Amino acid sequence: MRPGSGSANRRRSRLLLALLGSAAPVLASAQESGDTIALDTITVAGPPQFAETAYGPVQGYRATRSATATKTDTPLRDIPQTVNVVPREVLIDRQETRLTDALFNVSNVQPGGTIQGRSDTFIIRGFRTQTYAIDGVFMNQASNFYPVQRDLADVERIEVLKGPASVLYGRGDPGGVINIVTRQPSLVPTADASIQGGSFGFRRVQGSASGPVPGADGVAARLSFGTQVDPTFRDLAGRDNSRFFIAPAVTWNPSPDTRVSFIGEFTRQDTVYDEGLIARNGRVPLDNIRRYYGEPFSRYNANANFGTLKVEHDFNEHVMLRQVLNAQSGSFDAIAARATGVSANGLTVARRTTAAASIYASVDSQTELVAKFDVLGLRHTVLFGVEYFNGYRRAVTTQGALSSVSFNDPLIGVALPGALSLQSDLKQKNELTGLYAQDQIDLGYGLQLLLGVRYDSGTQFYFSRTPTSRTIPPDQELSGVSPRVGLIYRVAEPLALYASYTTSFKPQTANVFNAANPPPETGEQIEVGTRFDFSPDLSLTASVFDITRNNVAANDPVNTGFSIITGQQRSKGVEADLAGTILPGWKVIGGVGYTDARVTRDTTIPVGNRLEAAPLFSGSVWTTYQVQDGPWRGLGLGAGVTYVGSRFGDITNTYKVGAYTRVDAAVFYDLNEHARFSLNLKNLTDARYIEQPFNQFNNLPGAPFSVLATLTARL
Repeated sequence: MRPGSGSANRRRSRLLLALLGSAAPVLASAQESGDTIALDTITVAGPPQFAETAYGPVQGYRATRSATATKTDTPLRDIPQTVNVVPREVLIDRQETRLTDALFNVSNVQPGGTIQGRSDTFIIRGFRTQTYAIDGVFMNQASNFYPVQRDLADVERIEVLKGPASVLYGRGDPGGVINIVTRQPSLVPTADASIQGGSFGFRRVQGSASGPVPGADGVAARLSFGTQVDPTFRDLAGRDNSRFFIAPAVTWNPSPDTRVSFIGEFTRQDTVYDEGLIARNGRVPLDNIRRYYGEPFSRYNANANFGTLKVEHDFNEHVMLRQVLNAQSGSFDAIAARATGVSANGLTVARRTTAAASIYASVDSQTELVAKFDVLGLRHTVLFGVEYFNGYRRAVTTQGALSSVSFNDPLIGVALPGALSLQSDLKQKNELTGLYAQDQIDLGYGLQLLLGVRYDSGTQFYFSRTPTSRTIPPDQELSGVSPRVGLIYRVAEPLALYASYTTSFKPQTANVFNAANPPPETGEQIEVGTRFDFSPDLSLTASVFDITRNNVAANDPVNTGFSIITGQQRSKGVEADLAGTILPGWKVIGGVGYTDARVTRDTTIPVGNRLEAAPLFSGSVWTTYQVQDGPWRGLGLGAGVTYVGSRFGDITNTYKVGAYTRVDAAVFYDLNEHARFSLNLKNLTDARYIEQPFNQFNNLPGAPFSVLATLTARL
C-alpha cells in the first residue's frame, strides 16, 4: 500500500457518509409525497483506451498490427511471413540517432556499410539491401542507394518484412524490406523537443509539434526537425559531419468517409568522405581505429527530398479506394582521396583522387482498391492495385593521380589536385508498371490463406559512357511475375503457425556487355514460422527460412568494366524475436539468428564462398525497468548486449573481420509527465571491432566507449 493511502481512504469514506446524510431528508420527503427523484448524470472521466493501428504509435515495445506485409491493417499473428517492429518507445529509451542502431534490435539484420559515410545499407538474412521504403513507398528506385543517412526525428516505428516482397513492392532485394512508418499529425495538441550532447563533440537538437490548424475544420499538421553535428571518434582532419532534416505533415478529413494526408521530407547532409580502415593480409588491423587515409579536401554533400500525397475514400464499410502519389529528387557531389591498393610488403597504400556528381528524380503512383466481403461462408479481404514508376539518374565520375601514404601512419595534407579525367558518365532511366492482386481469406477453423501475384513490365535505359566506350545501347525490355502464397493456422488464441512461399523481382542495374535484355534478378523464399503470445503484452516469433537468389551479376572476366549475368546464391537460417512487457515497468526487445549465406553457383566466384558481411550467428537483447510507485517513481534503468559473429568482408573471401560483443546501458528519470533526463552509455567494455565491412578498402570500425546525455521536454 502506498504511504498515506489509508488516511486518504478514511477521508473519502467520511465525505461519502456526510453526503448521504445530507441527502436523507430529501429522499424521505420524496418517498412520502410519491414524487420521482431526478438525479444529475455523473460522468466518470478517464484516459481513452489505447487502440493500436498499423499506421500509428505502439504502446510499449510490442506491436500487434502492421500494414507492411499486406498493405492492409492486419494483426501480426495473421501475417504468414516474419515482420519485426521497432516502436518509437525503443528509440527513445535507447536514444538512437542512427537507423543502423535501431535495427540492431531485429534478428538477422546487420549494418552493411555506409558507402563511405554517405548512406545506410543493411544485410537482411544474408543479402545486402541499399534502399528502404517510407510509408510504403520505396526511396530512390532509380539508383542503387539513397544519398543521405536517415534521420529518426519523425519516425513512429520501423518495420522489417523478412524475405522477398515483390508482390506488393515491385523491385526489391530477396532479404527483405525495411519500411519506416512516420509520425502522423494529431488534432490533439502535442509537442516534444530534445537536446543532446555526447562524446567526441556530438551535439543534436530535434523536435516535433502537432495540432489542429486554426480556422481549418478537420485539418491537423505536424512539423518534425532534427539537426546534428558529429565529429566522430575518427581522425577526420579536423572536419565535422552534419545533417539537417525537416518534415512537414498535414492530414485533412473533409468528410467521415474521406482522408487526405501529405508528408514531405527534406534532408541536407555534409560529411567527410570516410572509407574507414583497410584490410591487409586477410584481416583489418584494429591497433588504431582513428586511422584515416583520406585528405582534408575529402568531402560529401547531398540533399534528398520527397513528398507523398495519400487520399483514401470509403464507398461503404466494405470498399475503400486509395491513391498514393510520390515525387522524389536529390543530388550529391563528392571529391575524395580513395585507396586503390596495398603494396606487397603491406607498408604503403596507393591512392587516387575521385570526384563524383549525381542527380536523380522520380515519380511513383499507386492506385489500390481494398474490398471486404463474404462468399460461400468465407471472409475475404481483397487488394487490387496498379503502380506506375518513372525514375531517372545521372552520375558523372572523374579521377586523377594522388600520392601514396604509409599504411600504419598516413600523413595527410596533400593539396587538391588539378584537372581530373573522365572515368564514367552514367545515365539510367527506369519506367515500370505493376499490376498486383492479393486475397486474405479466412477459411474458418483457425485457418487463413493469403494469395498474391504481381506482374511488372516496362523499360530500362542504362548507359555508362567511358573514354573508350561511346556506343549507346538500346532500351531493355523488362517483365516479371511475382507470386506469393501463405497459410496460417491459429492453433489456439496465443499460438499461430504459418508457412509461406514468396518471390522477388529486380531489374538489373549492372552494365552487361552486348546485351539488350539481360534477365532480371529473382529471388524465392520458403519460410515456416510461429508466433506465440506469452501474455497480452509479450510475444515471441520464430521462423526457419530458405532463400535462393538467381541471375546475380558478376564482373565480366573478358570485357573489363562490364558485367555478366551468372550465378546463384542461397541463404538458410533460423531466427527468433521477443518483444513486450514482462511485468509492469519491465520491457524487453531482442532476437537471435543463424544465417548460412553462400555462393551456390557461379562462373567467376568459387562455389561455397560466404556472402560478404553476413555472420553465421548474431543476436541482441535490450531491457528496461522503470519504477512505477513510491519515492523513486519515474526512475528507469536499461541494459543491452549485442553479439555479431565473424564475417567475410568481400564475396571473394580474401579477408575476415572478427566477432564482437557490445554492452550498452542507460539511466533515465521522468522528472514529471513533461520532462525526462537520460544518460546512455554505449560500448561499456570499450571493445574494438569492425561494425560495417564493405570491401578491402572500406571497413567502418565501431565507436569506442561513449556517453550521450539527453534532456527531453514534452507538452
